[in-house]
Amino acid sequence: MRNRRRKTTIIWSIIAAIIVVAGWFSFGPGLSSNNQTKNKIVTVGVVGESKQEAAIWRSVAKTAKEKYGIIIKTKNFTDYNQPNKALKSGDVDLNAFQHYAFLKSWNSANGGGVSAIGRTYIAPIRLYSRKYHKLSELPDGATIAIPNDATNESRALLVLKNAGLIKLRKGEKLVTVADITSNPNNLKIKEVATEQTGRVLSSVDAAVVNNDYAGPAGLTDKQTIYIEPVNKDSQQWINIICSTTNNKNKKIYQDVVRAYQTAQTKKLYQKYYGRSQIAAWDVKLK
Repeated sequence: MRNRRRKTTIIWSIIAAIIVVAGWFSFGPGLSSNNQTKNKIVTVGVVGESKQEAAIWRSVAKTAKEKYGIIIKTKNFTDYNQPNKALKSGDVDLNAFQHYAFLKSWNSANGGGVSAIGRTYIAPIRLYSRKYHKLSELPDGATIAIPNDATNESRALLVLKNAGLIKLRKGEKLVTVADITSNPNNLKIKEVATEQTGRVLSSVDAAVVNNDYAGPAGLTDKQTIYIEPVNKDSQQWINIICSTTNNKNKKIYQDVVRAYQTAQTKKLYQKYYGRSQIAAWDVKLK
């Protein structure tokens, strides 16, 4: 009788052990993997993050966590030379600070390796004047200041082209003053450092000023005489989220893009920037 009880106890112990082991292999690793996915941290590199941008990324992070189980953290850099290097070195997983033109130029100079995985916004730049209230008031021979670095100079010249003030050689992605083919109003184009365009406005008739420097220069709608249109020329100025080229199809990074490209993000653009920042992921360029 004792032997029978002992056998029964051993049998049930073995069964219990089998159930525990089977349960571990059925659920343990799966739960562990699932938790790892849900707690995955994605670090996004940004530049000069303002309070408004920080608020937008907090909203995106909330969506990413609730909908995709992703924790987003941002890492702020002080200049535009750092985030792509940090991306390639693995210091960040993604970055969101540049437009297509900057990315193309950077990849060309640094051996490539960074790819756009999703659009964010376009921030139309403006032609400002402290002397005139309308584009039509600019006199013959007016002096217009523009940035002197390659991408911003090209963008400023395209603004003048779209304003009907000059014509440019066709087929050029990045243009310079040498590509001006028609200048009927005899405009004098003055090339200055990008950060100086707003500061020299009092000594010229008008200036194309990047948004980063318009605010510090005290420029508002009041001094605006023309706003860059969103058209086919705008493609290269659309801001983007980037990953390394090897990881551009990684699902978790695509989910971060989805968490960004929402109606809520559009509302925050409107709240913080009004007309100066436009959602670009579904914009139609004509």
